[in-house]
Amino acid sequence: MPNSKFLGLYRQADFRTRAVEDSEDMIIEGYFVVFDQPYIMGDWGEEYVAQGAFDGCDMTDVRALIDHRPELVLGRSTADTLTLSIDDTGLFGSIRVNSRDTDAVNLHARVQRGDVNQASFGFDEGEVTYTDLADGRVRRTINQVSKLYEVSVCTFPAYEQTYVSARSAAAEDVKKAVETRRREKLKRRFRHHER
Repeated sequence: MPNSKFLGLYRQADFRTRAVEDSEDMIIEGYFVVFDQPYIMGDWGEEYVAQGAFDGCDMTDVRALIDHRPELVLGRSTADTLTLSIDDTGLFGSIRVNSRDTDAVNLHARVQRGDVNQASFGFDEGEVTYTDLADGRVRRTINQVSKLYEVSVCTFPAYEQTYVSARSAAAEDVKKAVETRRREKLKRRFRHHER
């Protein structure tokens, strides 16, 4: 996933489980992305995914993972074990769990009990806009996702020690972009006052 980003924070996903009739397989499903909801990015900003962000997005080969770990594949769109759909709420996914995969079965049981109920996704950005907020923070709005690589059912909320190492580079990229934007804005103000 070169140049891909992970959404700034995890979200409560309200995943549910169900059995598949006439099959040993089970289903984990829920919203991996909810449009126009804030994802708090620390004390410096927040991030939103705009409704319509997935219009034209390349979703030809998407994996469903556990905690963004590529060795823990739950399903894949090209194998028809992951189906994705977009509605007014967001990006909904349905994962057909392999009953012979102990990692997947264990996750299914954890989701069923409510022990695991958060989500995230790996993607390439298309268009992003920044808005300065009255409190000095910045709102970062992802208007277009150009490529979706994966959706993840996640165990830990953001910034927990266990997961920070896998997300830190992408989070730092976003923070640097916000800082660069602030510096450019200050330069414009100084140039305006020099006139």
